[in-house]
Amino acid sequence: MKFENKIVLITGASRGIGKATALLFAKEGAKVIVDYILQKDEAQSVVDEIKKIGSDAIAVECDVSKEDEVKKMFSRAVETFGRIDILVNNAGVVYDTPIFSRTTEQFLKTLEVNLVGNFLCSKYAAEQMLKNKSGKIINISSTNAINSFSPDAIDYDASKAGVITLTKDFAKELAPFVQVNAIAPGWVDTDMNKDLPKEFIDREIKKIYSKRFAKPEEIAKAVLFLAGEDANYITGSVLVVDGGHN
Repeated sequence: MKFENKIVLITGASRGIGKATALLFAKEGAKVIVDYILQKDEAQSVVDEIKKIGSDAIAVECDVSKEDEVKKMFSRAVETFGRIDILVNNAGVVYDTPIFSRTTEQFLKTLEVNLVGNFLCSKYAAEQMLKNKSGKIINISSTNAINSFSPDAIDYDASKAGVITLTKDFAKELAPFVQVNAIAPGWVDTDMNKDLPKEFIDREIKKIYSKRFAKPEEIAKAVLFLAGEDANYITGSVLVVDGGHN
């Protein structure tokens, strides 16, 4: 198993990409900290699934935009498992609202969760990783940060572009001991996208070379690649996983 006894903390791991990533790491032998906010039952379900697989996990409620909660989450993780080997910054929010209807509160909330939360988790994970002179941080950005912008999600686009910048800055700061990379998924079949209008989904699928949305597991496999030894010489990079797009 590629990640036997590795300790992995995944934010927003109660569903979607985070859940798929947690389960895939567990199947490869990792012990997982399942971060969640509000979805306690879903998070515990992920923990139960991991234990059935034969690995270990705990669920920790943490609003990643709040520094005191992030500090407590990492303290509990280290108290339970001894260290942090891998961090996956997956937690995120999006509001689909026309630009001129967008409130300042919505804009700030998006930045706080998607960008500030990424910074805080990376900061506290890095403190632990540098002690061991080893670690991997994988940030979930989006193609919205690169080449498929959406004015109705202007704050999301900006936050995910910021995630790419954070990735490059942390990669430089934490070198040579910690590798920091980002994944930019295109459309993914998750709960976040389940209520999109059918006509919109059909229109977007026509733009995708693979003619479908990604499965969460397909993004998870890219995360595991960047977290593994085969990617030890990759840092400060962004891996686009969008099925091809025009």
